Amino acid sequence: MIYKSFFFFLLFRIIILLASVTLIAYGINYKINYAILGGGLITIITFFNLYKFVTKRFVEIDDFFESVKYRDFSRWFSEKHGPRDIRSLRKGFNLVNKTIKDINSERQAQFLYLQKILEMVDVGIIAYNLETGDVLWLNESILNILDLPSFKNVRFVEKRRKELFEKVFETYHRKTKSTNLEMRDESIKVLLSDTIFQVGDNAFKLIVMQNIEDTLNKNESEAWKKLLSVMTHEIMNSIAPISSLSETLQAEIEYKINNPETHDLELDDINAGITSIKKRSEGLMKFAKTYRTLNKVSQVNKSKILVTELFDNIRNLLDPSLSKKDVQLEFNVTNPKLELNIDIHLIEQVLINLIINARDACDDLPNSKILITAEKFREGGVQIKVVDNGKGIPSEILETIFVPFFSTKKTGSGIGLSLSKQIMMLHNGRLQVQSEENKGTVMSLIF
Repeated sequence: MIYKSFFFFLLFRIIILLASVTLIAYGINYKINYAILGGGLITIITFFNLYKFVTKRFVEIDDFFESVKYRDFSRWFSEKHGPRDIRSLRKGFNLVNKTIKDINSERQAQFLYLQKILEMVDVGIIAYNLETGDVLWLNESILNILDLPSFKNVRFVEKRRKELFEKVFETYHRKTKSTNLEMRDESIKVLLSDTIFQVGDNAFKLIVMQNIEDTLNKNESEAWKKLLSVMTHEIMNSIAPISSLSETLQAEIEYKINNPETHDLELDDINAGITSIKKRSEGLMKFAKTYRTLNKVSQVNKSKILVTELFDNIRNLLDPSLSKKDVQLEFNVTNPKLELNIDIHLIEQVLINLIINARDACDDLPNSKILITAEKFREGGVQIKVVDNGKGIPSEILETIFVPFFSTKKTGSGIGLSLSKQIMMLHNGRLQVQSEENKGTVMSLIF
């Protein structure tokens, strides 16, 4: 609409200018002085009007670009005065200014919203210019973690606490890493990670820091409480009958000593009592070894092995016992050359544990079958599955099967799956379960 009005008025003046020039040419050709004089006068007036017409519009455009240059989007151009095309032009300018102001308002609102969120989180965040050290943004959490007042340049930290500056700002932490920071009165453990990003010609460093000291202390305290609770319960369950039986046997022997002629000592009862004490003592020792087992597995000794070889070892070990239970054991490897880099002893232990669990789930069921498969997993990994068609795991306990000492078996220690999961974590892998009651279970080892 603007350009139509502009070109209409411009074309009209150009036509008049061409007509006046033609009139001058006509007067010169036929030597008519008044035609030359009139054409010249019209040409001068038309050219002057054309100059004013174009100049005025370029001035309007120049004013708008000047406001853009200085980011003055609050300026309002009058839409009620002046020629129609200029009013339309001003209306377009006002629309551009309003749109930019709305965009800026939205960006500012989003920035404030994000800023409030980042200020509320417990994670410390700081971004600063790598060359100048000027802080682009930081939140209150990082000041609390570092025990520092607000600062505008990271050199402030270097002057105050050089060792802290070198560990946090000078050292690069491409992967999230835990480290100890020496504060004034204490040492705290934090998780550190950082990244470099470019904005125009400037390089910035973003540091993310989380104080995990309180979390570790809380988790450690909770773990100790649970550990003491379980140990107290199990030990009391063993000691109470041992103590009671010991008192009974002691009383029986003392009575015999005091009354040797009137009382016969029942050796069978004594033997039975001592046997019971022995069994409960052995159970207590086994319980203690269970804790040692959980604590013992802290590192892996990896070596390469073909999955087929690993499966052969497991088949030779378990096939006889499963055959007696009428449980069919089957192995399937998609690629005979499939290889794993693992701690063979530990992964064999995991597989044996899972297969025995599967065997127990298939107990007294017809056509029982356990299938162990191995195949390539996404991103170059390997997945081993132990599949059974047994009783399945009830949905209400599915989330608790990896909890240490949780067991549905009367004679189970409750550490098999917990230990298996720990072993998989040491291999940077995962142990996952899918189960449906009365249909079967799938345990997946993902390397």
